[in-house]
Formats: sequence, structure tokens, C-alpha cells
Amino acid sequence: MDDTAGLAESVQSLITNQQHDDIPISTVDSPSVVLELIYQLKIKDVMSSAVITASKTDTMRHIQALMRENYITGLPIVEGTRLLGIVSIEDIIMALDKGYIDAAAEDRMTTNVIVLEDDMPLSFAISYLNKYRYGRFPVLNKKKELVGILTSKDVIRSLLVEMNREVLRLEKIHQKDAGTPDHYSEMEFTTVRYDFELAGKASTEIKKALKNRNIDPKIIRRVAIASYELEINQVVHSLGGTIACSIQSDKVVIVASDNGPGIPDINLALQEGWSTANEWIRSLGFGAGMGLANTKRVSDEFFIESDVGKGTTVRSVVFINSPKEEAGA
Repeated sequence: MDDTAGLAESVQSLITNQQHDDIPISTVDSPSVVLELIYQLKIKDVMSSAVITASKTDTMRHIQALMRENYITGLPIVEGTRLLGIVSIEDIIMALDKGYIDAAAEDRMTTNVIVLEDDMPLSFAISYLNKYRYGRFPVLNKKKELVGILTSKDVIRSLLVEMNREVLRLEKIHQKDAGTPDHYSEMEFTTVRYDFELAGKASTEIKKALKNRNIDPKIIRRVAIASYELEINQVVHSLGGTIACSIQSDKVVIVASDNGPGIPDINLALQEGWSTANEWIRSLGFGAGMGLANTKRVSDEFFIESDVGKGTTVRSVVFINSPKEEAGA
């Protein structure tokens, strides 16, 4: 399926499902152009920033009235810009049923709230919505301030706009004769520890360069997986580094070099599911222990060396005419 056909199918699926809470897009096996959009867009590009809130001393009855007036089914409870909890329509129904509708929100709100951060890729929002099945997620900034609210309808509406723009762009490209190959053959990108806002930039630019050379989409997909996994690994686990890409006549070479802390046991690190990520990283949706394993799986050649305290270098090679299947893609 080419990009235009796959994107058109995804657009139609979104239109069909826009009245439902499910988001009919997979962060794994959707067309590459759709994956590019959901990794390129940030949650802050999609969320609703005009958030209707209540205070902890407001009654459940008052919150019920706010929900009814604003046609919403959940309300964050805040103190200034700090999120304290959330009250859902289910909480209101329970309050009516049990007779405590005049109780203060702080006594009945849910305090164990799953949140998103505004600089996360949109892919995380889609994963969270499909995994937890909640109607909404509060969005916090780096200072842990409440800056938005995100629902499945926000995601679908934004994706429809972006996908329609992409369809028009692809149609214009297809109307032209095949252009000359992208003149970039060597690229290098810098990563910074815990800088999730720029995470994914290298893989996005590498994909664009390969598309401009009319490389087979299956090959582009494998290179994109390798570059994205290595990039995220540096952001999460290293002290920062570089992602270098060399596009050659017969292959694409990705070299990821970082400044530490190094890997004590490389064989263990290559096992699926093994990770040193802390709880904070895991709470952000990272640290599943699949980065190096996925990179090795999609590579035709794979090399890694690491010195504890000094850093790690990973080299991934994908042959442009490789018959290898999209393992793990």
C-alpha cells in the first residue's frame, strides 16, 4: 500500500470513528506517513488549553452543574495551577446515588490521576487512550502545572486536519515527475538527555531524505525504526550524544554515539524487556526494554560496543535492496 492510499484509508477510518472513544490508528503498523505524523506532533499541538476546572472546596453539585453547562464529562480539581485530582461523570452519578452530592470535591475526587506531559509525542496519547479507556487525560508541563486536557476527540480532530494536509501534499508530489534525489547523503543530529520535545527529530528527517530518493517504503520503515529507537535510547538512558546517518547507493548506515554511562552487560541489554529505566521514565511510557532489540531486529548488520563510564556506539545497517522482512515493524 503506498503512502497516499494508506493515508486516505486512515482518514476514512478516523471519520467513521470520530463519534467513538477509540482511535482506530496503531502506533505500530499504521502506514509510515501516519506514523510520522503521530510521532512528529506533540501533545501540546493537540490538547485543549482552555481547561474548565474546579477547586477542592467546590461541591460535587457545583461540579455537576459545570459539567452540564459545558457539555463535558470530567473536571480537573486544582489549586492554582497544581492538579489535585479529577472528578468524572461516574463520580457525580455515584454521589447522587449515595447521597453525598453536596460533599466537597476534595473528599470524593480521584487523586491517583494518570497524566500526560505536553512535550510527549502524540503517539503516547493514542497509546494511553486505547490502553486505559479513560475519557480524558490532564496535561502537565515541565513545571508540573496543568496546561491542558486531552480527549480522543481532540486527537481525532487534529489528526484529520493534519492527514488531509498530507494527502494534498502527496497528491502534488505524485503529479510531478520523479525529482532528483535528495542531495543530503550525510546527516547528523544531537540528542540531549531527557529532552523529549526534540525526541524523534532525527528519525523524521532521515525518513524525509529517504522518501525524496524514492526508496522502498519497507526499507524506509526499517531505517525509521532503527533511528527512532536509538534516538529515544540516548534521550532516556545516556548523557546525550549524536545520531549520524549515511545514505549510500546500496545501504543506509545509522551510527548512534553517546557520552555515557555505558552498558555493563551488552548481551543482557539486547534481551527484549530488559531495561534500567527508573519509575519516572516508565511512567512517561518509555523504558520498555525493546530499543536495542528492535534495532537489531530490523538491521541487516548490527554492531554495538560500550565502555562503562565512557559511552556506547551502535551501528545499524539496512541494505536498500535487502529482501529481509520488516521484522518487528
